[in-house]
Amino acid sequence: RWGRRQRALLCGVLLAAWEAAWGQLRYSVPEEMPKGSFVGDVAKDLGLQLPAIRDHAVRIVSEGRTQYFALHGKTGHLVTAERIDREQLCESAQQCVLRCELIVEGEMQVYGIQVEITDINDNAPSFRETEIELRVSETTAPGSRFPLTEAQDPDSGGNSLQSYELSGDEHFSLAVQAGPGGDQRPELVLAKALDREEAAFHELVLRAIDGGDPARTGTARIRVTVLDANDNAPVFSQAEYTVRVPEDVPVGSVLVTVTATDADEGPNGHVKYSLKKITQKASQIFHLDSDMGTMTLLQSLDFEKGDSYELEVQSHDGGSLFDTARVVVIVTDVNDNVPEISVRSALSEISEDAPAGTVVALLHVQDRDSGPNGEVRCSLDGDVPFRLEKSFEDYYRVVTARELDREQVSEYNVTVRAADGGSPALQSSAVLALRVLDVNDNAPVFAQERYSARVAENNAAGALVLTVRATDADWGQNARVRYRLSEGRVRGAALSSYVSVQAETGALYALRSFDYEEVRELELCVRAEDGGAPALSSNVSVRLLIVDENDNAPQVLYPPVAPPAGSSGWSGVELAPRCAGEAAAPGEAAVSLTRWLVLAVGAVSCLFVGFLLLLLALRVRRWRREQLLAAESGALRGVPVSHFVGIDGVRAFLQSYSHEVSLTADSRKSQLRFSGGSCCDTLPARLPPDEPAPLLGEE
Repeated sequence: RWGRRQRALLCGVLLAAWEAAWGQLRYSVPEEMPKGSFVGDVAKDLGLQLPAIRDHAVRIVSEGRTQYFALHGKTGHLVTAERIDREQLCESAQQCVLRCELIVEGEMQVYGIQVEITDINDNAPSFRETEIELRVSETTAPGSRFPLTEAQDPDSGGNSLQSYELSGDEHFSLAVQAGPGGDQRPELVLAKALDREEAAFHELVLRAIDGGDPARTGTARIRVTVLDANDNAPVFSQAEYTVRVPEDVPVGSVLVTVTATDADEGPNGHVKYSLKKITQKASQIFHLDSDMGTMTLLQSLDFEKGDSYELEVQSHDGGSLFDTARVVVIVTDVNDNVPEISVRSALSEISEDAPAGTVVALLHVQDRDSGPNGEVRCSLDGDVPFRLEKSFEDYYRVVTARELDREQVSEYNVTVRAADGGSPALQSSAVLALRVLDVNDNAPVFAQERYSARVAENNAAGALVLTVRATDADWGQNARVRYRLSEGRVRGAALSSYVSVQAETGALYALRSFDYEEVRELELCVRAEDGGAPALSSNVSVRLLIVDENDNAPQVLYPPVAPPAGSSGWSGVELAPRCAGEAAAPGEAAVSLTRWLVLAVGAVSCLFVGFLLLLLALRVRRWRREQLLAAESGALRGVPVSHFVGIDGVRAFLQSYSHEVSLTADSRKSQLRFSGGSCCDTLPARLPPDEPAPLLGEE
């Protein structure tokens, strides 16, 4: 006996291991267990680590609104989350199995769990009617049978209804017939002829017993009324009525009409109808009119909750005679349920360098309809870099179909669509929001392939020369660009001593004043580097052209300065341009120099002419004022005639001035000099104070 137990235990362990290997676990637990009762050691059977369970990386998912099972975080045991009533969940099903799934978040794995709910004897048999009224004619022959109401026991197996007992009177006995489905149908058998004059009523007790330990019982009281003779029983038009109705038939519709006839006349021929064998659930759905025999619908049908119903209808006349018929209502499916998409697990962000095949979401899709109406097809909307893969039963995985590029698309709203096979098809959708994380896969790119600028010599130190700009297609720190100069030397000095670049803006500044005669152009390289790790960079060439300015005076080479005394005298000089000591200046520089010399000469000439005109205006104004003063006084005394000059005098005055103009290549050193000694014949500014002013008449 001990060996058999060991073999059974070993077989159970091997079976659990085999089922775990195939992603399926089976357990059993009695009904009505308190909340938190042990169901199975899931962590052991699946090899899960307890820390992962404590970190909520493993969870239990059940269909429906009520979660009947939970995962104990400390032990890894599957425990009950609610008190489970087998009869409420599975009604009359022989095997009651609840299904749930175990989701492993980190591994994107799902395991199916089936828990069989075993029955306990928690329900006693009960009769739908505890008071049964029978009317039997006194002419009824012994051996006649009268069907009795069956007892109902929601329990199953050995805990269900097992037998009936009858007590109370010797005129009646009990017979139990087996129905088509194996159920027991009690019948009251007339064992002895009745005599209404001897006894008008008979009181009996019918007891139903189940197979539990201890057994539970239910009772019904039977009252038999003895009637006068009624020798014709009602007869149904057919023994079985079968009707097929769609599940969306309106409430109040007539499903079927049963008909029975009785050959008797008067009250003995008046037939009434009643439902004899009907479950509590069916009694809330169907109604039988006792006079017309029409069966109507009390509430909406649902194929997913019940696809067929079997009822037993009894017709009885005014006496005690009756007939029975069977009514079968078959409910046909209508495509009235849209597919349901449940997101069991999903990522909210993914790196753009994630390899193809990376799982981003785990979905569960189901349709409660049956047949083609319940067949679901899933698809993804739009041209997205993702695809669907079948995972486990009704589970699908959304995986990447190719590598992602954040610079092209930074966010995805992936629409998963599920459509059933109905006509017309019903469909539903779910949207997965996924953000693509940046990877430093783009180097900075300059706005121009090459930069150049012209800088005038003698510039101020720190002057802005130009600004280079580079952009990076990446995001965040990976897109932050910094600039720096590449190493180099100019005329033996470090390049960084001539120019510098601002690291954040790319602005290029001159660190010193340039001299065209020393450096005419600078070739340098600017590097742009992003903030990634490792960083990516790119280079651009920058050319600075130094523009010449007229900042050097010409030197007189001929004629030479007289040699000092005692020297050997002048030996002759060759005239040469300023730039003869190096290579010939470019044509552009020569044209610029000539232009500036012409402008300088023109400016000096204009200044000189303006000065002469101003001086002439002052002289005329003074002469005019003296004329006015003389006219007012009537006579001018002490003024020599030679001092009153006309136009010829002014011309003579102008001719008496001599000037020298000295022009150089450097306009800042040009000179304009007037000779003071040649002005002796000009008008004096005012008369000497000690000489009398003779009158014009005396002259």
